Amino acid sequence: MKTAISGFKLPFATLSILLICTAVYQANAQQIAVKGEMVYTATGEPIANGVVLISDGIIEEVGPESGVQIPSGYEILEAPVVTPGFIDAHSVVGLAGIYNVDDDQDQLELSGAIQPELRAIDGYNARDELVGVLRDRGITTVHTGHGPGAVISGQTMIVKTIGTTVDQALVDSTTALAMTIGAVVRNNFDNPGTRSKAIAMLRQELIRAQEYNDRSENGSRDLKMEALTQLLNGEIYALITAHTSRDILTALRLQREFGFKLLLDGAAEAYMVMDEIKEADVPVIIHPTMMRLGGDGENASFETAGKLADAGITVLFQSGYEAYVPKTRVVHFEAAIAVANGMAHDQAIRALTIDAARVLGLEDSIGSIEEGKQADLVLFTGDPFEYTTTVTRVLINGEVVSEGE
Repeated sequence: MKTAISGFKLPFATLSILLICTAVYQANAQQIAVKGEMVYTATGEPIANGVVLISDGIIEEVGPESGVQIPSGYEILEAPVVTPGFIDAHSVVGLAGIYNVDDDQDQLELSGAIQPELRAIDGYNARDELVGVLRDRGITTVHTGHGPGAVISGQTMIVKTIGTTVDQALVDSTTALAMTIGAVVRNNFDNPGTRSKAIAMLRQELIRAQEYNDRSENGSRDLKMEALTQLLNGEIYALITAHTSRDILTALRLQREFGFKLLLDGAAEAYMVMDEIKEADVPVIIHPTMMRLGGDGENASFETAGKLADAGITVLFQSGYEAYVPKTRVVHFEAAIAVANGMAHDQAIRALTIDAARVLGLEDSIGSIEEGKQADLVLFTGDPFEYTTTVTRVLINGEVVSEGE
C-alpha cells in the first residue's frame, strides 16, 4: 500500500514509522514561543519581529508580534534570526563516519559496480558524531545513503538528525538509487572501464527490470530487480552523480529513454547545458560549492548555483561526500559561498528549506515555518550566510535538541 504526499509516494510502513517517531519526540515537546527579529518562513516575505507558537511539536501560529498573542505558560526563546530547519539534499553521513577508518566507511561497496539492492537503512549509524555536527549547525533533515563511485551504489533514505537508532531518525526508508556517470567509476572497478560500457551495463539492467516488472507475481524474488522496478514505476528517484556536460546529457538521455524520475547530482558543468536541464525540468543538487577541483569536477564554479537558479532551475545544496576527514561539509556554509557569488539570499534560503522539501516529497510536513507543520526551527545570532553568525538553538519536532555550537 502506498500513501501519497504531494505527488511523491512513500511506503505506508515508512509513513507509519515517521508518525510513530514523531509521536515519541512530541511526547517530550514543550509549548514554546519563538521570537525573532527576523523570521524567514521560506514561503512568504520575512517577518520582522515575528513570533512562532509551537505546541506538541507542531507550529500552531506564526506572524508579527503585534498580531500573535503568546499564551501564558509558554517558554519564550528569542534570537535575531529564525529560519526553518535546513535540509541537506545529498549526503553520506551516517554511512561514512567521522573516524575515516574501514569500520565506519559503509557508503561504497566495491564488490560490484551495480548493486541497487543495498539499503542505506541497514548501514545508517544514528550515533555517529557527524550527525551531531550537522544538527548543531542547523541541519535538521538529511537525504543520505550510498555514495557516488559505482554505476549503482545502492539506495538512499531520509532521516532527521535526532535519535540514537535509525528507527527514531527515519523519515523515508527508500528515496533514490545512487548512480554515477563518469571517470570515477573506472577508478573503482576494472569493469566497466569506459563510460560507454558503464551505460551499456546500466541500460541492460534497466531492460531486465522492465521484463521482471511484466512477469507474474508468482515468480521468485530478486532484490536487485525489485529496487530497479521501484525506479521504473516512479516510486523512487535516480540520483545520478554526473559532473561533465557530456555525462549530464547522458543522464538526461537515459531519463527520456526509461522515464524515471531524475535528481541530477554534482553537475559541475551544468552551466554549459542549462537549456537542456531546464527543458527536462530536472532539479539539480549542486556540488558542494567549495569542492576541491579535479577530475570530472575540474570546471566547478562558485557561481553555478546562482546561474542555475536565475535560469529557473531548481537548485538544492548538499554536503556530498568527502574522501578526507572530517568526512562532511555543512550545507548552509556551502550556500553562503553561493550567495557571495551571485545567488540571491532568498533563493538560497528556499534551496535549503522548502525547495528541498518539495523535491523530496516532504513539503506537507517540513521545509517552512507554517501552521500545521512540524516545528523544525533554527535560531541564529544573525544572517545565516555571514561568517561570524552562529547557531544558538535548534528545534526538531518542537524539542530543543541543540543549544549553541
